[in-house]
Amino acid sequence: MGIIIDNPRFRDKRFVFTDRHDAGKKLGELIRSRPLPQEPVVMPIPAGGVPVGVEIARALCAPLKLAIVRKIQIPGNTEAGFGAVTWDGQVLINDRLLATLGLTAAEVDAAIAATRHNVSERIARFSSGNVFPDLTDKCVILTDDGLASGYTMLAAISGIRPHRPKKVVVAVPTASAATAERIAREVDEVICPNIRSGYRFAVAEAYRHWYDLDDREVLAELGSVGETCR
Repeated sequence: MGIIIDNPRFRDKRFVFTDRHDAGKKLGELIRSRPLPQEPVVMPIPAGGVPVGVEIARALCAPLKLAIVRKIQIPGNTEAGFGAVTWDGQVLINDRLLATLGLTAAEVDAAIAATRHNVSERIARFSSGNVFPDLTDKCVILTDDGLASGYTMLAAISGIRPHRPKKVVVAVPTASAATAERIAREVDEVICPNIRSGYRFAVAEAYRHWYDLDDREVLAELGSVGETCR
């Protein structure tokens, strides 16, 4: 099991970040306090992970490449998902949740197909079809704006492994304590300033200013990543 690094000052607190950029800056400081192998590659999951990843990439003077993963939405509920699809078509299903939803096989297949299509569109829009650099023996830092169920991140981890990185780090501003422990079993380190315990968890409750990014904003964020490193 990998280790979990948090910030005790932020433990079990809500609204500790102004926005995703503030969270990314604080997360970048925490990452820099840890020993990392040379040649880190920052890989945010769009859309919400991109501002966070931009700040981490600046803090480390590291390249940024997208890990395009999308949750498989529960029909009629755009905020929740029962699994995720990766850039290379891998599908990870939350079987425990799916068993409670009462969906037909046709509904499940349709949701997966729609998610695959959305992933393909995002690859074309955000990465011009070029998803990955050579990650062999690199330190990959996977990031998002937070971890609730963690299934999107688990899918990203599964997709990264065949690229033979030297080290896999999941760095997120906020996470459920149970999910952080689950993710830590799959990677070398989980770095997360704000870990919250308890039955109820919402990523948005770590932020004082929270909204969904549109594609235009994601492209603008990606265009800014080459600005001066700090």
